[in-house]
Amino acid sequence: MNRRRELLTVAEICAELNVSRRTFYEWRAKHRAPKCIRLPNSELRIRRSDLEDWLGDHETD
Repeated sequence: MNRRRELLTVAEICAELNVSRRTFYEWRAKHRAPKCIRLPNSELRIRRSDLEDWLGDHETD
């Protein structure tokens, strides 16, 4: 997999999860969002693997 595509933007995460940006940042403030990386320009990125792990942790039977 292309390393660059392994890092997702907040917009990509929100689109994939079908949630608003506001919801994502509320989850983040409550420490309920996937693990994020803060870039030197202050933008956030989420590793695809961290998103997949986070989703797995939220699966229900």
